[in-house]
Amino acid sequence: MDDKAQVPDAQADAPLDFGILPELIGYNLRRAQVQIFGDFARTMAEVQITPGQFGVLSLIGANPGLTQSALARAVGIERSTMVAVIDSLQRRDLVERKPSRVDRRSNALVLTKTGAELLDRLIPMIQGHECKFAATLTQVLNNEPAVIRTSIDPAAVASIWQCASAPAK
Repeated sequence: MDDKAQVPDAQADAPLDFGILPELIGYNLRRAQVQIFGDFARTMAEVQITPGQFGVLSLIGANPGLTQSALARAVGIERSTMVAVIDSLQRRDLVERKPSRVDRRSNALVLTKTGAELLDRLIPMIQGHECKFAATLTQVLNNEPAVIRTSIDPAAVASIWQCASAPAK
């Protein structure tokens, strides 16, 4: 018997039933992350910076002389992955590796002049990007029903409140 013959074709225009997904906090957070990252990509398209690269530039800018190992721990990635990130930023003349004064086996990371100038340019762009989402989030947190209906599935909000009010196990 051919199983494919028994399964009706889904209509391309038919609304999709998401089942329990809209009630799940993680699902809603992931959807929000996709929207935020999409806007980040549009905001940063001209300068070709990813969220990860912005985080690395910010941390190096705030902590000149930071080692690659410390930076990798701070952002939660493997040291080998961090090497590739720094290589990429170094090719763009945004970051420089210098011998560490403390440990000759490691490199101290600093922003180049170009990197510092770019970071100064990125900060207002990031702040504008963040403000788009902060306004909506503030309204949601202030429990404005109209915004909740348009931003987060009400079942997810109910699920959040149900979890928050349940006794800890």
